[in-house]
Amino acid sequence: MGNADLRDLAAVRDVSFSEIEGSVVAVDAHNWLYRYLTTTVKWTADEAYTTADGTEVANLIGIVQGLPKFFEHDLLPVMVFDGDVTELKADEVADRRAKREAAEERRAAAAERGDAVEAARLEARTQRLTDTIHRTTRELLRLLDVPVIEAPAEGEAQCAHMAATGAVDHAGSEDYDTLLFGAPTTLRQLTSKGDPELMDLAATLDGLELDRQGLVDAAMLCGTDFNEGVHGIGPKTAVTAVKEHGDLWGVLAAHDAEIPNAEAIRDLFMDPPAVDVDVDASVNPDAEAARAYVVDEWGVAAEEVERGFERIAESQVQTGLDRWT
Repeated sequence: MGNADLRDLAAVRDVSFSEIEGSVVAVDAHNWLYRYLTTTVKWTADEAYTTADGTEVANLIGIVQGLPKFFEHDLLPVMVFDGDVTELKADEVADRRAKREAAEERRAAAAERGDAVEAARLEARTQRLTDTIHRTTRELLRLLDVPVIEAPAEGEAQCAHMAATGAVDHAGSEDYDTLLFGAPTTLRQLTSKGDPELMDLAATLDGLELDRQGLVDAAMLCGTDFNEGVHGIGPKTAVTAVKEHGDLWGVLAAHDAEIPNAEAIRDLFMDPPAVDVDVDASVNPDAEAARAYVVDEWGVAAEEVERGFERIAESQVQTGLDRWT
């Protein structure tokens, strides 16, 4: 889920939507969708998004609730999905799976003792992106004419690459890994109420007096999705140590420490698998077809998505964008 210690290092400022209107944003789709999916599960009765055969499609509610925030503020989301999981991330994936399984056991216990609130909270933590969720998400985005990019590996790395090459104006993610992957700017809080935040790579490096390689080294000392950090080294200490000892290897030698696969992890951040893409900013969502897909084909409760579809339709009129043709 990204290196949380980067919160203490990253240059982040609040921005108004008027500052970024008209922007194209490469959105880390798994990150974005998971946040809406867990919120939907937590606050919506499961019968509203569960088919007769027990298939859960809470993602459809989450998408319809989440996309209007982009459209109403003249932003074009480009949804970037993860590709193959790198072997370096295998431990992180296994850890997330173990946490889901533990939450499922606690959820079952809460349901058995009649604690509906606790059961709902834990149900949200057990959510995962199933094959059905992947398939229905892409189909709904297609109907709404939202561009979809399939990353070769890490979605946030592809988002960063697209921002760095000018294919889009900003990356969009709640994680901080886009900073390490080289995104010049990242919009955060896109799943929250209120204005977003903008994370600035150049301002971060200037403030820390590091180059990007130094930032990656400092992050690895704290710990990332791909490695555990060095015991006793936090974010500020890591920056100081990199400056003092020159690079990651100098710090590790000074602390008599080791990071397994350090060179491969370092290279992954500096030159991740990513592809060049062209983004078509001509978007024409078919809200009626999308609504029929969600409500009629998948049986999602109409009242859960009605306002979202109304907002999508209204945004086509209100924004007056050339792309809404």
